[in-house]
Amino acid sequence: MLLLLVITIHAAAGGDPTDGFTEVPLNPSNIVLQKPFDVPLDQRYSFIDGVHRMWVYSDDKPYSPDSDTQPRTEIRIAGLDYSSGVWQFEGHGYVPRGTSGATVAQIHGASHGETTLILRIYEPGEMRYYDTLHVAGDLYDTWFRLNIVHDVDGGMVTVFLNGEQKFQHHDEGPGDLYFKCGVYAAPADISHYMESRWKDIKIYRK
Repeated sequence: MLLLLVITIHAAAGGDPTDGFTEVPLNPSNIVLQKPFDVPLDQRYSFIDGVHRMWVYSDDKPYSPDSDTQPRTEIRIAGLDYSSGVWQFEGHGYVPRGTSGATVAQIHGASHGETTLILRIYEPGEMRYYDTLHVAGDLYDTWFRLNIVHDVDGGMVTVFLNGEQKFQHHDEGPGDLYFKCGVYAAPADISHYMESRWKDIKIYRK
């Protein structure tokens, strides 16, 4: 809890959420794409000028034939799973107007349930924790910097947007944890077309 207090005070004083963290180098093998199993990758994903663009349709298939999950096109950060310590995801995201009911970033894994954190975008550009708590608004058609700090031992997740702390919540317990970003349809109230774009993805740890 002391660590989280330091993070909160430092951010409020104008500090950067990555201060005190060490960047973990990423290579191409750490970027694993998940997409509807029955379409080629280039029909749901592009990588141009450093920007990962991912899109999906509400009637797409799941990522594997034996899965009953909602459609997705996501980056799964592989090879950097964690179960203790303090880890941080950073990326610059962009969500075009009209995308709604789409998870754009998450921490997968937990003691209770499948995920520790879900960040979804809903009309009119509102980011929510799952489908309930407000995190931020006015996020359509603009690049935003997202930082997610997970203090596993302290049991807390903190979300920063453009360097400002916006949300903090208890996690769902330790597990095999990893970060994801992209578009993953929510169980209900989704738009037919969903898209997000990501660049400058980084992982940090203490």
